[in-house]
Amino acid sequence: SFSRIMAAAEEADLLGLGGETASDGKSAAEDYKDGGKDSEPSFSWMPAGCVPMADGLYDVVVMGTGFTECLLSGLLSVMGMKVLVVDRNNYYGSEAASLNLTNLYKKFFDGESPQANFFATIGGANGPAKDRDFNVDLIPKFIMAHGNLVKILLHTKVTRYLDFKAIDGSFVVKGSKVHKVPATPQEALASSLMGMFEKRRFRTFLIYVAEYDENDPSTFKGRDLNAMTAQELYAAFSL
Repeated sequence: SFSRIMAAAEEADLLGLGGETASDGKSAAEDYKDGGKDSEPSFSWMPAGCVPMADGLYDVVVMGTGFTECLLSGLLSVMGMKVLVVDRNNYYGSEAASLNLTNLYKKFFDGESPQANFFATIGGANGPAKDRDFNVDLIPKFIMAHGNLVKILLHTKVTRYLDFKAIDGSFVVKGSKVHKVPATPQEALASSLMGMFEKRRFRTFLIYVAEYDENDPSTFKGRDLNAMTAQELYAAFSL
């Protein structure tokens, strides 16, 4: 579990790499940095024919660059540990990656590179699409704006190279048309996704949510949202 990993890491030298020493008492990395006889550091645990990455000394080695792995790496790094992150793919993100057109094609066509007409077809009348005109999320990533995850991201300082963007809207396909899921009382009345009576019920629900204030019991309208499930709340408005 995460807690066990953190506890073990705090005890120091999680992988036991710091104990490897040369015949003169220096560690393999120290011997290498001091211009020792070896052209590169060597370790007794390393299989023959393998070459160490960098100086070979890390507190933690994380396999993969998925969301969990990156979050864990950031937290350990903030704690002052030396972390190495490796990935077998030529892009970051693992199964939660955002892929450009070439990487997206390769993922679903057994590593084959796309033909020129692939970009022309996507670009349409605007001409051939460029590789980075699109970044397609393999898994949609939504973060609650006032949640613990945002606090962790701020703590690890990834916000230096990460931008947050509010969601413009949610959309669904009905028939052959794309419809916006109503998010305001006005949109609820104008939406073609619902019948007349359901529009009014949904409008009442949106007004209740917008006016709800956890510090003002008068806005609760007899409902305890700390005890109700979302399904029970929807049922209360006959949705």
